[in-house]
Amino acid sequence: MLTLIAGITVVSLASTYFEVLAHKHVLRLELARRTVWIANTLQPEVEQALAAGKTPDIALQAQLLRKQGEALGLAVFDAQGGLVAADGPSDIFRVLPPGPVKQAIKKGEDSSAFGHTGDVQFLDQAIPLHVNGKPAGALVVLEDARSIGSEAASVWLQSFWRILALVVLIVGVTFLMVRWFLMRPITRLAERLRRLRMGHNDDEAGVNSADLSLFSPLAREVATITESLIEARAAAAAEARLREAGENLWTAERLAVHVREKLGSSRIFVVSNREPYVHTKKGRETVCVTPPSGLVTAIEPMLLACDGVWVAHGSGSEDASMVDEFDRLKVPPQDPRYTLRRVWLTPEEEKSYYDGFANEGLWPLCHIAHTRPIFRASDWEAYQLVNRKFADALLHEMEGNANPIVFVQDYHFALLPRMVKAARPDARVAIFWHIPWPNPEAFGICPWQGELLDGLLGADLIGFHIPLHCNNFLDTVDRVLESRTDREHMSVRRHGHSTTIRPYPVSVAIDSVAPDRPVWGVNRNDMLKEFGVRAQSLILGVDRLDYTKGIVERLVAFERLLEERSWHIGHVTMVQIAAPSRTRIPSYMDLSRKVAEITERINTRYQAPNWRPVVLIERQCSHEEVTQWYRAADICLVTSLHDGMNLVAKEYLAARVDEEGVLILSKFTGAAVELRDALIVNPYDTDGVAEAINRALEMGFGERRMRMQRMRRQVMEHNVYRWAASLLGDLRELRLENAEITNVVRAEPVLVPRAEEAHRKRA
Repeated sequence: MLTLIAGITVVSLASTYFEVLAHKHVLRLELARRTVWIANTLQPEVEQALAAGKTPDIALQAQLLRKQGEALGLAVFDAQGGLVAADGPSDIFRVLPPGPVKQAIKKGEDSSAFGHTGDVQFLDQAIPLHVNGKPAGALVVLEDARSIGSEAASVWLQSFWRILALVVLIVGVTFLMVRWFLMRPITRLAERLRRLRMGHNDDEAGVNSADLSLFSPLAREVATITESLIEARAAAAAEARLREAGENLWTAERLAVHVREKLGSSRIFVVSNREPYVHTKKGRETVCVTPPSGLVTAIEPMLLACDGVWVAHGSGSEDASMVDEFDRLKVPPQDPRYTLRRVWLTPEEEKSYYDGFANEGLWPLCHIAHTRPIFRASDWEAYQLVNRKFADALLHEMEGNANPIVFVQDYHFALLPRMVKAARPDARVAIFWHIPWPNPEAFGICPWQGELLDGLLGADLIGFHIPLHCNNFLDTVDRVLESRTDREHMSVRRHGHSTTIRPYPVSVAIDSVAPDRPVWGVNRNDMLKEFGVRAQSLILGVDRLDYTKGIVERLVAFERLLEERSWHIGHVTMVQIAAPSRTRIPSYMDLSRKVAEITERINTRYQAPNWRPVVLIERQCSHEEVTQWYRAADICLVTSLHDGMNLVAKEYLAARVDEEGVLILSKFTGAAVELRDALIVNPYDTDGVAEAINRALEMGFGERRMRMQRMRRQVMEHNVYRWAASLLGDLRELRLENAEITNVVRAEPVLVPRAEEAHRKRA
């Protein structure tokens, strides 16, 4: 307030000062014009007296002017500047400035000057006198100028009251604004934080977002702090309850502590094709988007705990504009605590490495989905080059870090472990294969199976979802490579290096604490309203539009259900969320057309007013939207033809905090090994799947609740944080041979010869 008062006062005083100067200037000009007019009126009479050789009689004129208040006095000077006649205050004539008189006589021009004596201010106005065309002297008119000072004082007084009124008004308004727009929300915010600190999670003292609309950065931070406090308190309460019950729950916080204790000074380096944060354009603004991925949920706590590095493909349209000169970016955006290193791929590399070898070759090969794998020599060359590009980026980031931990993700980087290990034998390298590993006969289709296996065996630890995939991998190594396989310890020794193979069933994060409001009150008809559908029961499928997910088989089985059990017509609706995927690959485009055709056939055959059997949603849905569908569905239908794990099944269980719903699960998913209380089906058996759907619809409340509780307990105890902790803990405990190296100078990795030669030819 004092600063505001001082600022207003200084500005007002400065403004008034210049206003007074301008006003005084106007008054002086007006006074000078009036004085000149008086002098010009008297000039002819004075000139006539001088021409006649008489002394001008100015006394009478001076008295008249003084009586009218128009002049203080008059004076006449000769051509030499001597006083001829004068009438007026003698003290003024003694201090009369000589300049105007001399200038008027010498130059023949009007001249004036202001002067003062005592408390009298005056204007000295001199005009030239001429006799017979020759300079004869000057006439001086003295004008009282005290009114100018009085006017200035009046202006200053008015300004004082104006300044005072402005100060009172502005300070008053500011005080009210501070009280209303600042103190009120801040007080409510402080009360909210106090209640949270005391353990009250209610919204009685909540902060309305409109209250802090003027302080949007503060509002965002307050919301983040509030959520963090609630989550931390909820996690602590859940941990206490589970500890009381003798259970052991893994959380993000516990994983972070585990990483810090296990790693010591080592640093984690993660490599994946997908990046955890993507920068894209939204209108004119650049926004940061977190792709829906369980991988980010599982791995990010590791990197946050030790300031790690995540190396990934920069796929966002604005990614390049957000990195520094070393292609690095600190993330998460709201609380930067680890480094994202982006690797750039040309469109040709992405098409051949990702669309080609990875997704037209390895993906169908490993899923055995009756889609013929396509292997091209050019795709294989691109796959090698991209693996080398990522390896070089990773090795560059590892420089100066002793005994680093490297965690490679998925089938996109089968060659990378060998490349990294060759350059940094002190590094502990793990790779997790997120898709199935087929039997040796199926994998033998790949022309470069030996190179892929050799690249994978460069890792110290290879993780798969289930033991079957581990055994298939060992069988494949036995058949293809010269190596020593130890089935008892699940390891392979090749070229003096040992690789351990272990199953690590990946999972999801599940909230063990009931939310603040009853989320099980989701109304399915409200969600179906936008599609013009009402239904008593809801069946849900959530998948990428991929031929391995069994979407076609699922739709056919649902059609069979309606054929054989017609009482479900008009009452049961199936919602299929099919997010577009790999749309540049022909087999995926064909699948999209086929799914649309079958959906249209079923709807045309059975639909009725306000109801249709199948609602197909072909777009990417947000995590929040999918969660609402999970909570509204009576049945979640997962009929993958082959899947490494399938996290949709576990996400459905995690969302059902009401412990309701039925999971129908394909026997060919990794999740079927863990979730034995699901209704396990063969997706190729159309009648069997239809029968399972009918059983789920007619299942009693007690059985549904019991099955859901057991499956939720399984997911809760074996969540994604436990998966990450187990894999990282096993990697840390492995004994590395010939790795007693603490300061390793980065060696240049050996390029794959054929890839290097092909690259040179293309260049």
